[in-house]
Amino acid sequence: MTMITDSHCHLDFPDFDAERPAVVQRALDAGVRRMVTICTRLRNEPSVRAIAEAYAPVFYAAGTHPMSASDEPLATVDELVALTTHPKFVGIGETGLDYHYTRESAKIQKTSLLVHIEAAQRSGLPLIIHARDADDDMARILTESHRNAPFTCVMHCFSSSRALAETALDLGFYLSMSGIAAFPKSQALREIFAATPIDRLLVETDSPYLAPPPHRGKRNEPAYVVHTAKAGADVFGMDYAAFAQQLEANFDRLFPKAAAFKAAA
Repeated sequence: MTMITDSHCHLDFPDFDAERPAVVQRALDAGVRRMVTICTRLRNEPSVRAIAEAYAPVFYAAGTHPMSASDEPLATVDELVALTTHPKFVGIGETGLDYHYTRESAKIQKTSLLVHIEAAQRSGLPLIIHARDADDDMARILTESHRNAPFTCVMHCFSSSRALAETALDLGFYLSMSGIAAFPKSQALREIFAATPIDRLLVETDSPYLAPPPHRGKRNEPAYVVHTAKAGADVFGMDYAAFAQQLEANFDRLFPKAAAFKAAA
């Protein structure tokens, strides 16, 4: 079976409470051999960590989502770096800027983003970025921060402008395809991905959100990342197995801690 990784999902969300073991098993049955579940509020980190500890294929990351930045305590760099000692903790975030719904909290979002960037710089783990309707500020902050001290990064669920994509790629970052890239009306986004170096792509579900066809409008889950990856293979005119193999190599390069993880006997 062709294997693939869901690089971004939210298995702690209540949408999965009634059948989390079945959701993980369906992913495995579909060829999804790893999942990274993302903690978006640090007070929930213990429960997200417990999911990663309970399921062998699941890794996790943690941060403060930009839409929650104004109603959560500001994370500290030391707090984030301390989390990285866990063997299944593989990334910092998600963090970022979201001016679509929460422009009024832009100032605290920027402060929070800089904290997470410093944690990524200090820990060496990749930063996981959420960006929506904030392209200019995002490009400036990422560029200035990277100039001060390099770090690795994935632009999760990328659906922003070509200009932000080019800035991210110029910094050596990765772009992640979500189910949005498989929507019929997303041709402009597919063209951005088509111009992306094939060794800088990841795929994700962002489940329970953004289910790709043929499940659009339903609750998303990690098993469905296969549909997004197949849409990506079509964008590049590649055989699915070859494209999936490239995605796995990309994930391993960006998330070396997950790639090197060996479960205790």
